[in-house]
Amino acid sequence: MQQEYTRWQIDSVRRSLQNRRVTVISGARQTGKTTLARQLDDKDGVFRTLDDRGILSLAQQDPREFVKNKSGTLIIDEIQKAPELMLEIKMAVDKDRRNGQYLLTGSANIKTLPAISDSLAGRISHIHLRPLTQGEILGTRPRFLECAFAGNFAQKINGFDKETVFDLAFRGGYPEAVRIEDMAERKIWFNDYISSLLERDLKDIENIRRQDALRDLITILSGWSSKYMDNAKIGVKTSLTKQTLETYINALEKMLIFEKVLPWIKTDYEYAGKKPKFYATDTGLMAAVLGWKKDDVLNNYDTADTDRAGKLMETFVFQELAAQVDIERYEYTMRQYRDNKNREIDFLIEKADGALLGIEVKASSMVSPADFKTQKWFRENIINNKVSYRGIVLYTGEDTLSFGDNMFAVPVASLWS
Repeated sequence: MQQEYTRWQIDSVRRSLQNRRVTVISGARQTGKTTLARQLDDKDGVFRTLDDRGILSLAQQDPREFVKNKSGTLIIDEIQKAPELMLEIKMAVDKDRRNGQYLLTGSANIKTLPAISDSLAGRISHIHLRPLTQGEILGTRPRFLECAFAGNFAQKINGFDKETVFDLAFRGGYPEAVRIEDMAERKIWFNDYISSLLERDLKDIENIRRQDALRDLITILSGWSSKYMDNAKIGVKTSLTKQTLETYINALEKMLIFEKVLPWIKTDYEYAGKKPKFYATDTGLMAAVLGWKKDDVLNNYDTADTDRAGKLMETFVFQELAAQVDIERYEYTMRQYRDNKNREIDFLIEKADGALLGIEVKASSMVSPADFKTQKWFRENIINNKVSYRGIVLYTGEDTLSFGDNMFAVPVASLWS
């Protein structure tokens, strides 16, 4: 029997069903949305998947009848395939104010789809399900942000040296890929996954004519992960017009394969940057698309791109952090900082009370005082010590090290240990 993982978002879904009429779980294909929906144990509930062509046909022929629900929760899987159902759901929940009526899943960011025009504001809750985190795979609680803001770090974490952490990053978090031990077979799975998205799911999101160009763009954007968005430079690598390029990038974001992190702009410092940072949402998929081999990346062999290790680690940390921020989305927000003097902080996590956690990521197992230079400058010159600030460098060593002034080197394994 295949292992089913307990997802951190399951409590968020349960709370939403108790307090909202409609709950939507959005996530890329194969992240476990259907499995999560089936784990809710609603004996009076009904499950319908629009991946079944017969059921999809019924939904399209008579959407009003399809969404009728007198008791329990009606689960509709892959709602983006029949967006016309949303209007009928709106009409239904306007007449019946009972909470927990509908649980919808979608392999796209439902809020961004133009065909779903009504927001159902006040009636709906959106929950993002990402690929598995390492904590979910290991069965541990998401406590990193809580501990980091409290300055409560384990002094040493054994068992996660640099090579082990790279193994985890190359594996990624798609449940099916996690179960595949052989790296070559896992790469085949990822390539098949991309083909399935382009051939089957893309038509539900955008009318994309050039699938070959989109496949090339996925590779280009995977190489852009952890960089600042620059469509002009990205466009040079493609044969797409500016407008088409923007449409294709937006489509991939809607499919939740890539994601932007917005800049932290709570400052009047005129040189602060306003560009978002771009990330792949799964390092396993990213590495497979780019054709990376672990030993080459680990040792920087045979490549002009000597920062592949840094790209891999920063993207990996992004995925772990983003999942924890999602769970406490009213307590934490995630941003990044960069100015035109090339001062950069990979991630800034802001707490609801204004406290800030600065995070730099290093693929190295060594940290020096110079690695905290930008964070110290930021604390003294941008926030002027007006709010609590703790700076950390996540690295692939095993020991937590204090560098004074609330600055710490912390093992990257603290994200899940």
